[in-house]
Amino acid sequence: MSRGRWGGSLGAFSIGALCSTAAAAILKDRPPGGVERWTRTSHIGRPVTVFEGPAYVVGAVAGALAGGAGAPAAVAGLGAGAFGALDDLVGDSSSKGLRGHLAAACRGDVTTGTIKIVGLGVTGLLTAWIVDRSRERTGPMATLVGGAVIAGSANVVNLFDLRPGRALKVVLLLSAPIVAGGRGTHLSTVTAGAAAGAAMSALPNDLAGRSMLGDTGANSAGALLGTALVGRTGPRGRLLALAVVTALTLASEKVSFTKVIESTPGLRELDALGRPPR
Repeated sequence: MSRGRWGGSLGAFSIGALCSTAAAAILKDRPPGGVERWTRTSHIGRPVTVFEGPAYVVGAVAGALAGGAGAPAAVAGLGAGAFGALDDLVGDSSSKGLRGHLAAACRGDVTTGTIKIVGLGVTGLLTAWIVDRSRERTGPMATLVGGAVIAGSANVVNLFDLRPGRALKVVLLLSAPIVAGGRGTHLSTVTAGAAAGAAMSALPNDLAGRSMLGDTGANSAGALLGTALVGRTGPRGRLLALAVVTALTLASEKVSFTKVIESTPGLRELDALGRPPR
């Protein structure tokens, strides 16, 4: 990668981390609607805040814009974050998973999850269209697939936000090859760098079980990673990415990712890395 791209990625990473830290501090000091509105119960029954989600969105989008990623990163990060916030703040748990929300929609019950699914699809398609409008030899089908990749990525990262630090580790692991890849575009490397910077900022409190991304942060992080991937791939690469995203989404309806991770050597240790003992 050229020195300019390294500089842009590093700048986006740094600004993403700093702005995310600052936003989290402000939200913690003056939580809109009170602390209770932003408090959830973790998998071990302890209180955990979701301040991390909007703070992540602010940091990642600010870093991407400062690095010159422009409208695609803003639309993906803010759009996915907004639809995630809808589910975080006013959603209920009566329907879970893609199948649950679609089944509820078929019964005429439009859940916040259903609205989020549609919203992520629109956000992904709009983002892919903005990315592709300045590229040559990118047809409507490639843009449609790219939109599905972005929307699907937003959902996939959210599927991993079930244990402290897990989703953020996924973001960091997926960001690294995009930033380091020699064929990456400025959009992709800067967007991935900003996503990683905000993730690094949030990681200590997340690992400690004090905060979590929630749908707001996880959907935004996934959409930004999807945008970075779409920004550096053509039709074939997008089809491959969509196949992987679709496979993970369908698998999540049948298999517990947590059980798979905890029963797989290597993944189990990576998942627990940095997490304090109960």
